[in-house]
Amino acid sequence: MKRLVYTIIICTFLVACGQSYEETKRLSRIERQKQMKADSAALKIAVLPTLDCLPLFVAKDQNLFDSLGADIRLKYFSSQIDCDTAIRNRRVEGAVTDLVRMERIKRVGHDIFYSTATNAYWTLVSNRNSRIKELKQLDDKMMAMTRFSATDMLGEYAVDSAKLEQDRVYRVQINDVRVRLSMLQNNEMDALLLPEPQATEAMAEKHKVLMDSRKLDWRMGVIAFRNIISNDSSRQHQYDVFVKAYNMACDSINKYGVKHYKPLLTKYCQVKASTVDKLSPMKYNHIAAPREKDVERAKKWVEKKEKELKGIRS
Repeated sequence: MKRLVYTIIICTFLVACGQSYEETKRLSRIERQKQMKADSAALKIAVLPTLDCLPLFVAKDQNLFDSLGADIRLKYFSSQIDCDTAIRNRRVEGAVTDLVRMERIKRVGHDIFYSTATNAYWTLVSNRNSRIKELKQLDDKMMAMTRFSATDMLGEYAVDSAKLEQDRVYRVQINDVRVRLSMLQNNEMDALLLPEPQATEAMAEKHKVLMDSRKLDWRMGVIAFRNIISNDSSRQHQYDVFVKAYNMACDSINKYGVKHYKPLLTKYCQVKASTVDKLSPMKYNHIAAPREKDVERAKKWVEKKEKELKGIRS
């Protein structure tokens, strides 16, 4: 009799556990679906561990998006190519990127519009152990960059300005900016193009600056969006909030200075606190379209490179 009672109790317990497990699975599935639906409805922006993303980091950290009444989410990547893949595959609505990358995406049929230029710039840095002190010494050396990007265009310009043959400088595609910096620090690369704050970290370690895109008056940084706003009132509202929050964040940075946001930069850009202390003062502008001459420069360069590729393939 006792055995029968024990058997009934055990079976009841197992059935209850089974129901609990199935119920948990069902609730987890419902919760995942709910989260996916919310994420799909949110305005998602791909960001990089770079200084041009600081207004977005500030807006998120200070809850400006939420307080202004819009669900805007930052999606964190460490390379431009990953950002591009996300915007091409419709996983995000916008991305912090550069004009060269976006002009190439537009050429293959993606409907993209430029929300604003950013203050992004790139520095060509040589490894201090390679003893490269001027551009002409890049001959037979390796330079890290990202294909079909502002760094690719700047690398080509550096080689041309030194009157070197393009195939005499080996441009190696290293997309992750943090990996690129680590390759410099580990003496695995002769030269590389870096954004901020990675460029300042390299300079703090006594690596040599060969070129600065600011001196060329090239403003290639941009925030771009898929053109999903014009016929969607909810997306229009989200975008309007993005613009307002971005401008407010720029005002805050300009008022307190970049170094005031050291915790955000060390967190999102993963650089040393001492690197942030060495950053030059930087002004952040309100939302404004990129200059037409910069768009045209990027467009012509992309067209030229695609013609060269077709020539090689044929």
